[in-house]
Amino acid sequence: MPHTTSWDRLISKKRFETADSKYSSDESVRGEFQRDYDRIVFSSAFRRLQNKTQVMPMPESDFVHTRLTHSLEASVVGRSLGRIVGKSILERHPELTGEKNIQEADFGDIVAAACLAHDIGNPPFGHSGEDAISAYFQSDEAQPFLHNLTDTQLADLHRFEGNAAGFRVLTYTYPAHCNLPGGLSLTYTTLATFTKYPKESLPLIAGTRDTSEKKYGFFQTEKAWFNTIAQELGLLKKGTDDQVFFHRHPLAFLVEAADDICYRIIDFEDGLKLGLVPHQQGIALLRQILGDAPDRVSTLTFFDWREEIGYLRARIIGKLINEATQIFLQHEQEILAGTYDKPLVNELSCKPVLDEIKSLSIDLIYRNRPVLEIEAAGFEVLGGLLDACMKAAFRPASKHHRKIADLIPPQYLQLPEGASDYERIIHITDYVTSLTDQAALGLYRKIKGIELPRMY
Repeated sequence: MPHTTSWDRLISKKRFETADSKYSSDESVRGEFQRDYDRIVFSSAFRRLQNKTQVMPMPESDFVHTRLTHSLEASVVGRSLGRIVGKSILERHPELTGEKNIQEADFGDIVAAACLAHDIGNPPFGHSGEDAISAYFQSDEAQPFLHNLTDTQLADLHRFEGNAAGFRVLTYTYPAHCNLPGGLSLTYTTLATFTKYPKESLPLIAGTRDTSEKKYGFFQTEKAWFNTIAQELGLLKKGTDDQVFFHRHPLAFLVEAADDICYRIIDFEDGLKLGLVPHQQGIALLRQILGDAPDRVSTLTFFDWREEIGYLRARIIGKLINEATQIFLQHEQEILAGTYDKPLVNELSCKPVLDEIKSLSIDLIYRNRPVLEIEAAGFEVLGGLLDACMKAAFRPASKHHRKIADLIPPQYLQLPEGASDYERIIHITDYVTSLTDQAALGLYRKIKGIELPRMY
């Protein structure tokens, strides 16, 4: 077993489960990893992020980010991180520019594509939605449907993970739609870079300090597929021989950094613009990140404090990008050897201020009463939808349940002959997680009789 992995294997243009040899691609016009980015942009799952919670569920203000705008911004930051790192990696490993024809832009495109998709599997109502799905499958109502599941299959559901749902979105094609497998048929490298948690749901490693072990990255339905990707790219093995458990692809650290930078700074900006955080206190913290003296005089004059926040945010993101890439490059050999496994933001010079911003965001933004009220309602909505859809899938003899089944798009109920209970359940969770916040709320109101559909 090698004690280190190599960039030569880690950067691969091979595509997942596809017969792409039928198609020609002129890389002088559009590289393979840019094709990944474009495929994600045009996917329906990415489009639905427009109406999924980032900070404020179902926001009415145009100040507030959705999952879509957050993902776009993270991809911009990720592209910069990737290009800066890529330039140095190619200088250190010039053999990559030879037969493999790897360019600086390829690193940027890989990280940007993975960042673009990093929330693509999130259910309605954000992390509250994940909690709702997990809680439902631990509830008494769900137990009749879970008798035939293995311990690992149960762990997938008891600790439902949007990251694993995202990997499934990118790699799974419904048989009712098409006989070409592989979902969006992305490159192996982009899929591995997307996977921040390259392990299955078990074993659960309590108290681990390794950031890549805190969650899991794929369901049992995609376990063999991720194993194939990991073997192809030479990811370093963790765990026992029978476990699909690997060290991260190095570029996954840049995806994590882009997400961390964006949500720490931009969620805080949303809170400031919504008046949840006193703007003078917020501006003072942002200036601390930059190391600006309290009496620093800018050559710019701002007549609106919101414009100043935008200016500070741009400077901060530039500073954090430069620091994060230097940290990555300093630890390159440790990352390749699998001995470095923590978020890059933990080593930023301004981490104490970022931690203060995070604490303030939790108290004043994420625990703001309207946010908590909508998240609590969303928790009930998703649990109710899952219960109704599970009964429709498993108890079709009931007339009422058949009516619910007719409301579910057929691809989620049409499974291959011999499909297991677990596969049937995963299809139902696919449907519920695919819904936007408003679609989930609207469907719940209708099936519960709270709101009747309009008759035309």
